[in-house]
Amino acid sequence: MSALRSGYTTGSCAAAAAKAAALLLSEGKTVERVEIPFPDGARISLPLVYAKPGSDGAEAAVRKDAGDDPDVTNGVLIAASLAWIEGSEVEFAAGEGVGTVTKPGLSVPTGEPAINPGPRRMIREAIREVTSRGVRVTISIRGGGELARKTFNPRIGVVGGLSILGTTGIVRPFSCPALRESLRCALNVAAAAGVRAPVLVPGHIGERAVRSHFCVADDQIVEVGNEWGFVLDEALRHPFTALLIAGHPGKLAKLTAGDWDTHSGRSESALPVVAEMHVKILDLSPAPAATVEGLFAALAVKERKKLGDALAAAVQKAVVERSGGSFAAAVVLIDLGGRILGFSGDLDPWL
Repeated sequence: MSALRSGYTTGSCAAAAAKAAALLLSEGKTVERVEIPFPDGARISLPLVYAKPGSDGAEAAVRKDAGDDPDVTNGVLIAASLAWIEGSEVEFAAGEGVGTVTKPGLSVPTGEPAINPGPRRMIREAIREVTSRGVRVTISIRGGGELARKTFNPRIGVVGGLSILGTTGIVRPFSCPALRESLRCALNVAAAAGVRAPVLVPGHIGERAVRSHFCVADDQIVEVGNEWGFVLDEALRHPFTALLIAGHPGKLAKLTAGDWDTHSGRSESALPVVAEMHVKILDLSPAPAATVEGLFAALAVKERKKLGDALAAAVQKAVVERSGGSFAAAVVLIDLGGRILGFSGDLDPWL
């Protein structure tokens, strides 16, 4: 099997577009490719889609190539418009499809374009290879407003579009730093908003159920995906006092087996764990079932609740041990229809 191909971050593409626009604005020069410096000292050349004069400056664009990574921004057009300003600063502005930060807790102050510090440095350095004059650079992403709905941005208070991201300038296929940074941001935003009892869910099923059964604010909910170990460890950095973990037992039961990354390719099936608990708690073997959902569905209401409560208690114990007892934890197990199968712990903070 051939090696997976790396790509370039939105920050790299924005920096290349900004340098190309600076070349046109400052020197009247149009190029087909532009070379920019990367944080590790390397220099990489990226192709341009266009470079053209604007109403009060110049604009250039690069099409993002994320390599073999399934990035939501792969193939989007990232443009930079440059205009002269007084002084010698590089000012940043959000154009179409680039978000604005509206909540504290992120690496960019509120009211600023959602262009992270790493990309800002790359863009500034790329421009400074061409001119030392003051410029305003406006970064745009075609279709970014729609794509942002598929990201964490609406949850963490970045409105109107996508963020310009990247610390190394390189996208490595199927790596998790970008996801983990989003989760870190979600926890930072929750803490900055005064949240002391966040809710951790694997995904949309858990979130919908939590909103249906409990009284929670948007800032309280963190969609963990599979990164349970990472999120619990990061939560220790904040003054949280209680955690509610809510989700399907097919995901959460894995935590009792020490699988803190619950991705199906990196963890064992939850079915044997739940089946073993079934025998222990109900003193009988489970009916044949291909899934955890099917195993619970085969039970009568009373037995379903008994098993659900016992499994929730086991998950709660695992979470408390993982976090060293730093939080009061409660666990709610939910089926695919959003119904509560069982729970353990004090739920008062979320009622």
